[in-house]
Amino acid sequence: MLRWFGLGWVLLAVLAAGAQQKSLPLEQMSTAEHVRQSGWWPTKRLPTRDGFVGPAACQKCHASAWEQISTPMAHTMVAARDSRVLAAHKGESFTVGPYSYQLRQNPEGPTLTVTEGGQSLTAPVDWAFGFGTIGQSFLYERDGQKLESRFNYFGASDGFDFTPGRSKAAEHDIASGLGRKISSIEVGKCLGCHATGVTEKPDPGQVIPGITCEACHGPGANHTGAMKSGLDQQGVGLIFNPKKLSPGAANDFCGSCHRSWWDVELNGGSGVATVLFQPYRLQSSKCWGEKGDARLTCVSCHDPHQARSRDAASYDGNCLSCHVSRAAKPDATHPGAACPVGTDKCITCHMRKYELPEMKSRFTDHKIRISKADEPFHE
Repeated sequence: MLRWFGLGWVLLAVLAAGAQQKSLPLEQMSTAEHVRQSGWWPTKRLPTRDGFVGPAACQKCHASAWEQISTPMAHTMVAARDSRVLAAHKGESFTVGPYSYQLRQNPEGPTLTVTEGGQSLTAPVDWAFGFGTIGQSFLYERDGQKLESRFNYFGASDGFDFTPGRSKAAEHDIASGLGRKISSIEVGKCLGCHATGVTEKPDPGQVIPGITCEACHGPGANHTGAMKSGLDQQGVGLIFNPKKLSPGAANDFCGSCHRSWWDVELNGGSGVATVLFQPYRLQSSKCWGEKGDARLTCVSCHDPHQARSRDAASYDGNCLSCHVSRAAKPDATHPGAACPVGTDKCITCHMRKYELPEMKSRFTDHKIRISKADEPFHE
């Protein structure tokens, strides 16, 4: 009762803020609400890591799905000593704003030295976040304080520059050049979407790096124990299966890290930066409708157990699961009309790419629509 009472005020706030013609997904929830519910949900933290068994325990029974361990998602957090980016740039010196940096590779791992105004500070680099294709950021500790690197690596330029949103330090001094102090709350948020088995007291050294099996399916100890003992686990529910989710909940599920519709609305997100929030943009598509369609969820086009395809033509079959081809007419199972212009690589026209200068890369907009090359970003 309290949740719906609160949500009523939220709805009024969203409408007053200008949600305008958007269809409000009343049957969906924000990630914070999902996490508060019983059962598993991505980014949920448990008191201990005891129930997590690690991806190797899944291999014997789920060999094809276990290929997920080789995807970028499974390597979105690695120990700095295992970072391909840092290994490729070891010994490199570079300048970002007023700061000069040098990366060194030592037997115990990489270190970072920052110099500014004749002063220098050095810290070991502990963790790397991001696969590196788009970018990679770094986390380390000095004097008991967790620090976020002032700089990021950017794949498009194969170089280093200010971390997005961090170009203006509170104080331009040597300490702020070494890194930005971050709280345990921020550490927990980073780990929640870059690691598996995060506890209520988040510790980078105690997690399973990367998004692996149990980040989506929940702790596997009970499930693997039942299977090893020969018990029939069918239907017992000892492991979470996202396949059973409704279209809206499925988008909320991926939106736990990629931002759901409500996550963006409640945080006042707007403008071209929302292109980074794929579930939100997908749900803003006209073809989503009021309650969505199972053919239009994130996993309809992206198998979470496989690396994402970068071939535009590979998604044509997904488009034709709703749209008819040139010679056919729409019907109940394929309500989408045929495209009068093209016959292949549908996403190149209907899911445009937008550049985010601070990210130094272009990102696919998941708001599916008819668009013109010269039109501005469509909210």
